[in-house]
Amino acid sequence: MQRLSQSPTDPDFVQNPYPFYDRARAAGRVVWWEDYAMPCVFGHAAANQILRDRRFGREVPVEKQRPIAPHTAPFYAIEAHSMLELEPPRHTRLRSLVLRAFTARRIEGMGPEIEALARALIADFPEGPFDLLPTFAEVIPVVVIARLLGVPEGMKDQLLAWSHAMVGMYQAGRTRAMEDAAATASAEFAAFLRAYIDERRRAPGDDLITSLIAAEEAGEKLSTDELISTCVLLLNAGHEATVHAIGNGVAALLSQGGPQDWLSPEKREGTVEEILRWDPPLHMFTRWAYERIEVMGHVFEPGDQVGVMLAAAARDPAVIEAPGRFDPMRPGKPHLSFGAGLHFCVGAPLARLEMLRALPVLFELCPGLRLEGRPSYAATYHFHGLSALMVRR
Repeated sequence: MQRLSQSPTDPDFVQNPYPFYDRARAAGRVVWWEDYAMPCVFGHAAANQILRDRRFGREVPVEKQRPIAPHTAPFYAIEAHSMLELEPPRHTRLRSLVLRAFTARRIEGMGPEIEALARALIADFPEGPFDLLPTFAEVIPVVVIARLLGVPEGMKDQLLAWSHAMVGMYQAGRTRAMEDAAATASAEFAAFLRAYIDERRRAPGDDLITSLIAAEEAGEKLSTDELISTCVLLLNAGHEATVHAIGNGVAALLSQGGPQDWLSPEKREGTVEEILRWDPPLHMFTRWAYERIEVMGHVFEPGDQVGVMLAAAARDPAVIEAPGRFDPMRPGKPHLSFGAGLHFCVGAPLARLEMLRALPVLFELCPGLRLEGRPSYAATYHFHGLSALMVRR
């Protein structure tokens, strides 16, 4: 196994990680990434295999569990009930209950609201250069999730602040200050949700929280702690990823001179998939080996952790022609941007819907939209999103 070094906080890597991915993919099917001190896979076949193999999972093996630092306890108290970090049977139970409330019909019904929200935001765009992230890309996902959950829409700024602080725990180079901020946000968010869930138990509404409270399977329901973790997961995972997907997508379209006819009704789905393939919002997802497994000639022992490089897999020339070219008209766009297998993103249909409805409205109302300078990515790896997206109408 070849060993490669590449700091995930290096400025050049932050702005463009793809050359390193190409080098790592060429180095072997399984490569040791020194900076993470673990093997990683950069090709599509290996990534797809690991994500779908039930012998790999997200839950930390008992022998690898470490004591939780006291100052991070509020954050990990929420993580302990998150289906993202669990395996069957708990994962199966939680996901089944959540899907009973988070239905395709409920999500699809948000389409007209997303379009109306996009139009309202665009009407307030300022004259001259402005940052599209806080005026558009950040607002749509958090307002949509707030409306779905039934949380007051006026809390969007607070929800954003909690979300940003908590996802700092997943970023490379996190500091004690980031951990303290995440713990504070976790405690405040959990306290708010606990009170709000109690209120919804007394006075049910037409919202996702009420549906989650009522969701039942074989006589089992979600506990309050599970409800809190689920709501936090839906906001944090759904919001952070969708903000980056919208921002990266607009930057990609503008870098090509605009969307041309790529957002027409018959082409928009293919364009969204190409955006998600070409510059996805999440670049790495890890798994633990639960037994001895051979993948692409490498043997993983029980307790080994592996990094699955989602964005690198989507640019694998073995499965897609000229993968570095942004081409919404290409016939096949295989990608793993929402994962695969047991942990496939439960919010993927909502993220896709937000992009499908919001992006065409943006370019319909702002046909002359153009970049003001070169977009800059934030040092938030393993997320990959812009720190600002300066544009002019």
